[in-house]
Amino acid sequence: MTAFVQFLFRACSVLPLGLLHALGWGLGWLSFLASGRYRRRLLAHARLASVPRADVLAAIGEAGKLVAELPRLWLGRPVRHGWEGAAHIEAAQAHGRGVLFLTPHLGCFEITAQAYAQRFGARQPMTVLFRPARQPWLRDLVANARLRPGLQTAPTTLAGVKQLIKALKAGEVVGLLPDQVPPAGQGVWAPFFGRDAYTMTLSARLAHAANAQVLLAWGERLSWGRGFVVHVRPYDEAAWGPLSTDAVTAARQINQTMEALVRTCPRQYLWSYDRYKSPATQRVPDDRA
Repeated sequence: MTAFVQFLFRACSVLPLGLLHALGWGLGWLSFLASGRYRRRLLAHARLASVPRADVLAAIGEAGKLVAELPRLWLGRPVRHGWEGAAHIEAAQAHGRGVLFLTPHLGCFEITAQAYAQRFGARQPMTVLFRPARQPWLRDLVANARLRPGLQTAPTTLAGVKQLIKALKAGEVVGLLPDQVPPAGQGVWAPFFGRDAYTMTLSARLAHAANAQVLLAWGERLSWGRGFVVHVRPYDEAAWGPLSTDAVTAARQINQTMEALVRTCPRQYLWSYDRYKSPATQRVPDDRA
């Protein structure tokens, strides 16, 4: 079974992006109709944010596209992409500061790292934090696919956190998904669309530890397989205040920034993500390095 799935994954990597997105749209709706638990969670989360019905319906298909495009992004030919706000990256790099990219589960978050590596990675590589997949075959596939010029990975361990801090202090770039639920002990409870969600404290700690420039980024998925646009904007201190050194306050600020990004294109947010789950209890290393 594993060999067949690997073969299928590699076969899909050569398909046109438009065809993959069409298949993904069907996959999204099939998952929505077949799983009551999945359906209830997606609708409940969208309802919390008062997402218009048209955007909720669109988000069902977009969730499937996110899955279907992965073989092409990981193993296939590069896809077309453009930029909106790349000048913010250039400005930060001109000052020699490390850059912390915060990207929610919005649009195609894989393309943000790939696009950065292609355009800027030769000068200042990006290191992304990732949690290895549980399945051995998928873990190996993802690890190899994400290793490319200008792009490195760091595991969710103490050693990985030290790697991120070192990269930022060297003036390099780090990428995080701050709306990902961390393990117990690595987060605090803070509002997200009006409901408390367990939120990582790592992003704010990294920013303070390395005096990094915080930028918000997300990859918009264009229609009909036309590619992507990576949007970049600075953290807005006028709107949310300077990023606090208090863990709870900083988590609330970061959640507010993620909400603002999601509201720019709610139909491409992954509303089915179990954002409000209780954190997994496990032995967690102290990441205050």
